[in-house]
Amino acid sequence: MNDTQQKQLGATLWAIADKLRGAMNPDDFRDYMLSFLFLRYISDNYEQAAKKELGSDYSKCEDEIKNIAYAHTQDEKISLLREQAAAYYDKQKSEDYETRIPIDDSLAFLDSRELTPLVIWYANNLDQVTAFEKQMRRKVHFVIKPQYLWSNIYELARTQSRDLLRTLQDAFKFIEDKSFDSTFRGLFSEVNLDSDKLGKNYETRNATLCSIITEIVEGLSGFSDESDLLGNAYEYLIGQFAAGSGKKAGEFYTPQPISTIISRIVILDSQDPGLGKKRRINNLLDFACGSGSLLINVKKQLEPNSIGQIYGQEKNVTTYNLARMNMLLHGFKDSEFQIFHGDSLLNDWDILNEMNPAKKLKCDAVAANPPFSYRWEPNDTLAEDFRFKSYGLAPKSAADFAFLLHGFHFLSDEGTMAIILPHGVLFRGGTEEKIRTKLLKDGNIDTIIGLPANLFFSTGIPVCILVLKKCKKFDDVLFINASGYFDRGKRQNVLLPEHIDKIVETYQYRKEDDKKYSRRVSMEEIEKNGFNLNISRYVSTAAEEEVVDLADVKRSLDEIEEAIKNAKAKHNQFLNELGLPELP
Repeated sequence: MNDTQQKQLGATLWAIADKLRGAMNPDDFRDYMLSFLFLRYISDNYEQAAKKELGSDYSKCEDEIKNIAYAHTQDEKISLLREQAAAYYDKQKSEDYETRIPIDDSLAFLDSRELTPLVIWYANNLDQVTAFEKQMRRKVHFVIKPQYLWSNIYELARTQSRDLLRTLQDAFKFIEDKSFDSTFRGLFSEVNLDSDKLGKNYETRNATLCSIITEIVEGLSGFSDESDLLGNAYEYLIGQFAAGSGKKAGEFYTPQPISTIISRIVILDSQDPGLGKKRRINNLLDFACGSGSLLINVKKQLEPNSIGQIYGQEKNVTTYNLARMNMLLHGFKDSEFQIFHGDSLLNDWDILNEMNPAKKLKCDAVAANPPFSYRWEPNDTLAEDFRFKSYGLAPKSAADFAFLLHGFHFLSDEGTMAIILPHGVLFRGGTEEKIRTKLLKDGNIDTIIGLPANLFFSTGIPVCILVLKKCKKFDDVLFINASGYFDRGKRQNVLLPEHIDKIVETYQYRKEDDKKYSRRVSMEEIEKNGFNLNISRYVSTAAEEEVVDLADVKRSLDEIEEAIKNAKAKHNQFLNELGLPELP
């Protein structure tokens, strides 16, 4: 799908969201809309994988569905399949089968209103269901029962079945508890299908859900079924919901242009970015991952190279669930990433709390957009924390350096870290100055990139990107002042592809652009400035002031004074001739 079609799809889905949410808060409706897109996506993937796995058996089931219309109605056929399945289990109960499937769950697939090849196959192959699902877990890492697939959910919505709400609740619970081998508990915890926001009672809530799902299906019907279709649509909708969320958007969304800059930077060779992309990133970490878009962008920029394991952490539970869905929607297997719900500042994730240096997680790329100037509660225990002990604690009023040091601790010796922070970290005094000074003296700050104002939905302030390394080749600091390079949008300023390319290429090849855009600054000069990293001290886009020659100015003033004196004398001469008083 090309960019134009992708934008059309996103706009179509956004129009559906805008039409259906009614009086509901956009943030609330977001969770419903995105959850349904997620269910559609994993259903399509599962059915495609099942078709491949079952081969000719799946084709036979498709043929059987085509022939049903000649002999029975769909309801009659489902009734026959139910009788067939019940007879099988009656026989199974009377015999001593070691591999017998629990009967209480065995007929649930016949709750389906839509006859699909999987429903037919399940009914015809009850003794093989367990083996089939085990194989699917090996191949695609998850299982969805036929009655919970999107095709059945849509059939319930299309026919206005009062069972839709109940079936959706069962489907979400199954996916959370049983679909994946790894835990996805609470994935839909913020999607309250019993909420009064959907309706005052069961019937009205069920009717609302019928409308939402039907509109989604009809909206998607005009687009192709490419594998990345819904993943990109999901990302588009997250951005649109962020645009309508104002300051709340900072909790879950990094604008794509900024995400792309960071992603393209962290995948370059750490010692010499001019050599191009790394062949492999063993571990990637975003400790304030929001909806996961930055992690996804890094992976996208690195292809066809690979990433070993992806780690993300998010404190907000709603955003945490968005991130897990987003990763799966973009084709990541559940074994390829770990997203943890917790507080990075408290370091409450066991995998990051390893005290043994030999077992510590080391990441070749760390990318993050933590909340700006976040108020936190530093204490004596944190002062002794292995992340902060050698540097000191960030002040209570701004945890910016606490976030930076957290990510920096897990950076490998050959890794690159890029973090978005407010400009205050570059020049504020107190403990922040001490932390900044140590990082500079240790040679850890590689590049500082100043961005334009009003790029974020959550704030209009200009921000900067700090690039850090534990072992770097260059003994200077590269300053890039990109604050004047942007396109003015209706609500936010926007970085165009050419702006992004200029920033990344300047970093990659460590360019100096007439000292108006970028400059390599020696540590001696930075030290003379008291380790103040205010970008305008080193790279200013202001026009140079004209050099003034004071002696020349004095000569000019003397000449002007002489001319005034002569003009006054001549004027008084005319006044005398006319018999008028002279000028003083």
